[in-house]
Amino acid sequence: MMGLINEATLGLGIGIGMVFGWFLRGRFRPAVSSLSKFKRNNELDLTDDDDDSCLSDDGEYKMVIVVRTDLKMGKGKAAAQCAHGALGAAEKAMKKNSEMLFAWKACGQPKVVVKTDSEESLLELARTASALGITCCTIQDAGRTQIARGSRTVLAVGPGPASLIDKVTGHLKLF
Repeated sequence: MMGLINEATLGLGIGIGMVFGWFLRGRFRPAVSSLSKFKRNNELDLTDDDDDSCLSDDGEYKMVIVVRTDLKMGKGKAAAQCAHGALGAAEKAMKKNSEMLFAWKACGQPKVVVKTDSEESLLELARTASALGITCCTIQDAGRTQIARGSRTVLAVGPGPASLIDKVTGHLKLF
């Protein structure tokens, strides 16, 4: 009799675990599949061809953080500014396009840090990203340490489909 109860308890536990797993999978899967709705609503051509691979959950999402090298920031300062940029862009994405944010998070939140050599270049990248409908966040320094107050230090582009973000930042070199 005791063995029958243990088997029933085990079976019940497995069943509950499977239902819970299906629920979680269903909760996160729509964030990825609804990206085709994002494409239709924003009339964006996310790829150069008709391949919709960037609209799947295969890890083709990223965020690119662009650092200004002309400011000669120290490594720690640059790292802190990149963190501000990543967080700022994620917060904007949460408000403006949470489905894209969840798709990016589901594939591991990939981030790439690249460099540019001027404020003008940084601002041009921000304009291009905005024109394509990509979330972006420009960080201005508070002026408490190495950099003058109000200096634009980094630009976070994304999160979004890698193929779309590459149209903005693909030509830049790694930081």
